[in-house]
Amino acid sequence: MRYIILSVCALIGTMSFGQPPEKSPWHLVAKNIDPNNYYGVTVANGMVGIVSSPDPMKVSDVVLNGVYDYYQRGRVSNILKTFNHVNMNLDVDGRRVTASEISNYRQVLDMKKAALMTSFDVGDKISVEHSMLSLRHLPYTALTTVKITAKKAVDIVPMSVIEAPNHLIDIRNYYSEIDRPHVKVPLLTSVAKSPSGKHEVAASNSFIFSEKHSQEPELIHEDWDYNMHLAKFHKKLKAGEAYEFSVVSSAVSSEHYEDPHNEAERLTIFAMLEGKDRLMKKHEEAWERLWQSDIIIGGDLQVQKDVRSALYHLYSFARAGTAYSLSPMGLSGLGYNGHVFWDTEMWMYPPLLMLQPEIAKSLLEYRFQRLDAAKQNAFAHGYDGAMYPWESSDDGSEDTPVWALTGPFQHHISGDVGWAFWKYYQVTHDKEWLSTRGYPMLKEVADFWVSRVERNGPEQYDINNVIGANEWQENIDNNAFTNGMAKVTLRYATEAAKTLDIQPNPDWMHVAENIPVLQFPDGTTRENATYNGETIKQADVNLLAFPLDVISDEEQIRIDLNYYEPRMAADGPAMGRSVLATLYAKLGETDKAYELFLKSYRPNEVPPFGVISETAGGTNPYFATGAGGMLQAVISGFGGLEITDEGMVQNEKRIPKQWKSLEIKGWK
Repeated sequence: MRYIILSVCALIGTMSFGQPPEKSPWHLVAKNIDPNNYYGVTVANGMVGIVSSPDPMKVSDVVLNGVYDYYQRGRVSNILKTFNHVNMNLDVDGRRVTASEISNYRQVLDMKKAALMTSFDVGDKISVEHSMLSLRHLPYTALTTVKITAKKAVDIVPMSVIEAPNHLIDIRNYYSEIDRPHVKVPLLTSVAKSPSGKHEVAASNSFIFSEKHSQEPELIHEDWDYNMHLAKFHKKLKAGEAYEFSVVSSAVSSEHYEDPHNEAERLTIFAMLEGKDRLMKKHEEAWERLWQSDIIIGGDLQVQKDVRSALYHLYSFARAGTAYSLSPMGLSGLGYNGHVFWDTEMWMYPPLLMLQPEIAKSLLEYRFQRLDAAKQNAFAHGYDGAMYPWESSDDGSEDTPVWALTGPFQHHISGDVGWAFWKYYQVTHDKEWLSTRGYPMLKEVADFWVSRVERNGPEQYDINNVIGANEWQENIDNNAFTNGMAKVTLRYATEAAKTLDIQPNPDWMHVAENIPVLQFPDGTTRENATYNGETIKQADVNLLAFPLDVISDEEQIRIDLNYYEPRMAADGPAMGRSVLATLYAKLGETDKAYELFLKSYRPNEVPPFGVISETAGGTNPYFATGAGGMLQAVISGFGGLEITDEGMVQNEKRIPKQWKSLEIKGWK
């Protein structure tokens, strides 16, 4: 069936200074919602990701950051999908509300307030307004608010439901009420083990009833089976009467707390007694602070929405003050098992570093805390220093499925991490951090590269048998991006040592100066020693010009662009063309840059919110890696911002003719 949007409820009809959401630069409107072709949008706070559903008052997934266990596929760990603790049921006059019972179904994401708002009608009986937040200031807690307006006299039974996904084991369901003289706190709680029993997970929720209601309804607990239980209440509404209530829901695990059962309930009690208004106020204030770093585009409403959506998702998927990183799909689902790749450091991290350095610092802390595991990985492969895993999850050991050769051979990841660490210092000039975090990590990466090269003669310190950024060519020698990244991180380690008045290992720069970057006879940079013009998965050579700056000569940059752009696969991942767009913008070719910029994400948008998938026609949104690449094209390409040893500098903007203006806020 297809839901056709016919009207707009009061909650989401006009927003943001009276603008309808279609015309607001802050709102994503789900149009013509087809449940058979629906890719949800995520509300998240860097810890708990909640993915929308086409079904009324439901969500499809709840993803808990930092929690991994072995289940599903690949004999490797997977980020944990935990209890669905925000779902609701609704009975109207004894009949369950389902997708077939509703009309005028509409969903709008308010990116400014990080709120998903849904509205629908149930026949000629009621209208429902439903909003959901993953509270920014309370990292483990969500807030759902429901307003039901009766068109005629009706009996309603709203239900708050906790349901366990099939992979959780040893599920225990609880219901209790804490009775105090002036308040009663109901607690609906579930506790379970992760699939292997490694973790305990817990979820708890509670109703908040509006103060204007003189008497709170009596709650009834129903324990349906091991996987699901609920709390509900009965309410009679007169024609024209509106009734509003909220539910606060907390989710934690033994990754976060030693006693997740009690802590989930404590956090829910705290949120319940804070009350809806205080929760909303603090949540919106937290997002207002984030949006002080923003990108404002004049003259192109749709691109403004697209860019804001990319920023919104990166801001939603990470948070300051943690040691958690970003997977390619963020907290939008289980894509790529929730593992951490180069996607973080090379694609998502740079926009966050330039606009939200405290969030970027958390991504680096994730890597630093797993430095010992990277050193063990190098040792196991016969190398010195730190060899970071291609896919990382909880403990920092290699978590790539065995059938994927990227695990043992995609060694540029160690350089990518080192590159990111030095970029943080360039932006912040935080010497204490460089001393305790940045340099210790860079030193180990440099030691890895000097042990990794094969010293076959002057200017021939080869890096053989690797997989580069173009993963379609395996076990190749002297890959351009890998060699370029090794040269860069060896130089950065040397600069870091000098900054701290430490004598650098002279072998670092000696090796860097002897690592080759190959060329064809006509001067085009050659992707690897055996590359002969084959179709490539994504940018590799072009990354030497941006972001590595290994190649800075404009003529060489153009030669490489002209050669590799037509060889990039149409079905490659989104970020490849964003690199080309950035380079063309920096060269002043804004028409070409804008064309590639749009190609980097527009074909990848999927309904109904336009969230982006990894490839055109893909089904694994939200691809935060592509969002990071697209944002780099805006910030560093069109916007002219550059990270240097002097910090961030503003170069000449190269604004496409389709835009009237471009302002990047919050980077100074």
